[in-house]
Amino acid sequence: MLARRSVREVGLRVGLPSPAVEALATAVTEIARNVALYAVSGEIVIGAITRGPRRGIVVHASDHGPGIADVGSAMQDGYSTAGSLGLGLPSAKRLVDEFEIASAVGQGTTVKLVKWA
Repeated sequence: MLARRSVREVGLRVGLPSPAVEALATAVTEIARNVALYAVSGEIVIGAITRGPRRGIVVHASDHGPGIADVGSAMQDGYSTAGSLGLGLPSAKRLVDEFEIASAVGQGTTVKLVKWA
């Protein structure tokens, strides 16, 4: 998957430890899977981020899908409207240092992930 490979490339460039890169790559895979399954279209943008002395990777994922009616429930382990295990979003959140999600029914979803070195 292109997003996973890109996270690894940026991670090496930024100097993230391998376990941190793999955690973010796994989170990005979960988010990208949701975009592919549910959205009409979407994009994932991966880049380096610096905040003071800290360096890391930021990922912005956005889609033009159906949106999530109840984000709070969607962030709970086991919640699924598609018959899946319902672990994707909550697992992605656990794998990163910062996680933000916004969604509007009929408009789509945006997710921001940050992993620090």
